[in-house]
Amino acid sequence: MITTEKEYHVILERVETLLENPDNIENQDAKGYVELNIVSDLVADYEEANYVIKKPTLVEVLKLKMMEMELNQKSLSELLGVSTSRVSAYLTGKSEPTLKVDRTISKKLGIDASIVLGISIKPFY
Repeated sequence: MITTEKEYHVILERVETLLENPDNIENQDAKGYVELNIVSDLVADYEEANYVIKKPTLVEVLKLKMMEMELNQKSLSELLGVSTSRVSAYLTGKSEPTLKVDRTISKKLGIDASIVLGISIKPFY
């Protein structure tokens, strides 16, 4: 288990060194194959615990979708069936969509409902 940032960087350098040899990735009989898998898991565990990636906000995802779909505020408002001022309020965080608009956002823009509703869904197990 990696416990410090210094250990993390040392082991990360070792991963990079091991990755320079393609056999360590593909060949189970290669000298560095097992080591690469072990140190990669250590790095992944450390990063998961210390470099948490936050779930994007609805505003961030809306802006991304607008860019991807080449929508401006007016065309987004038409797609969602709300006024352009309402879309502006959503994009600035001054107001939140109603549940009806949330559903429309999720369906028409293909945004996961958990992001639209601002909730975290955890597995049952």
